[in-house]
Amino acid sequence: MIISRQKEFNDILQMLAEKNVFIIGCGKCAKKQRVGGEPEVKDMKNRLEAAGKNITGWTVLSSACSIRSWEEVLSVNLEIEKSDALLVMSCGGGVSVISGFAGKEVYPALDTVSLGGVVCNEVVTEQCGMCGDCTIWLYGGICPVIQCAKGLLNGPCGGAVEGKCEIDERLCAWDKIFERLKEHKKLQNLEKINEPKNYMKKVRVKP
Repeated sequence: MIISRQKEFNDILQMLAEKNVFIIGCGKCAKKQRVGGEPEVKDMKNRLEAAGKNITGWTVLSSACSIRSWEEVLSVNLEIEKSDALLVMSCGGGVSVISGFAGKEVYPALDTVSLGGVVCNEVVTEQCGMCGDCTIWLYGGICPVIQCAKGLLNGPCGGAVEGKCEIDERLCAWDKIFERLKEHKKLQNLEKINEPKNYMKKVRVKP
């Protein structure tokens, strides 16, 4: 589950110079998070029209990052050809894939934040920082890189108040890590001094 959030509407207007726009949503992650499904696409359409844009049409693809052929998309969305630009309400992966096919200006309506998941039909955010050097087993299955506001690898900072982070009042990740390790009888993991992450392992794959 790719976690995304919608950009500020004024930011979308600033980057979207073209007048004739077709909107594409995503039926997977963005739909699940209510940032790119049909209701959100329709709301974006109404807001852009009120701002003076001509919306030639809209669609919600089953998965914006997995398209078998652009011709197939065009065959059921003829209005795309009447547009000067596409506004894509999906993660960066979907925007990149569509940009490679469309032959038009493609703009993102969302900001991709992190890799999350779904537990018992509920979206859980910020589960993985995609660092390329996973040591989550040392922390009881809780990733401090993404869940700790400071990304601390060797224990809490001491700034939490009543179990909440001093930065943004999220629950202190290290409180959760301690309780999880205690539950699993693995508190000895806290005695290990962990080296900084080796971000050389986060290799970018050539396109």
